[in-house]
Amino acid sequence: MNRTIEEAIKSANNSRYGLVAGVVTKSLDTANTMSRSIRAGVVWINCYFAFENDIPYGGCKMSGFGKDSGLEALHKYLHVKSVVTPIYNSPWL
Repeated sequence: MNRTIEEAIKSANNSRYGLVAGVVTKSLDTANTMSRSIRAGVVWINCYFAFENDIPYGGCKMSGFGKDSGLEALHKYLHVKSVVTPIYNSPWL
């Protein structure tokens, strides 16, 4: 059993997986510390399995390859591309 916040964070981060985590606390400081420190795609504070359509959902480490839902989900359908073409009669050429 974890006796300190640091032990709980270390235990959570010691996993190869990082899809979701849940924290139950009365302390806002503890909630902020845990949510920033735990390496997971979603951290629920004082709730669990709460979803909305616009919240990105997906894990980190071995728990996912991107996000579903929300604006972040669009990135898997996009590809950043640079297009360069010379401008003739340009002072730089």
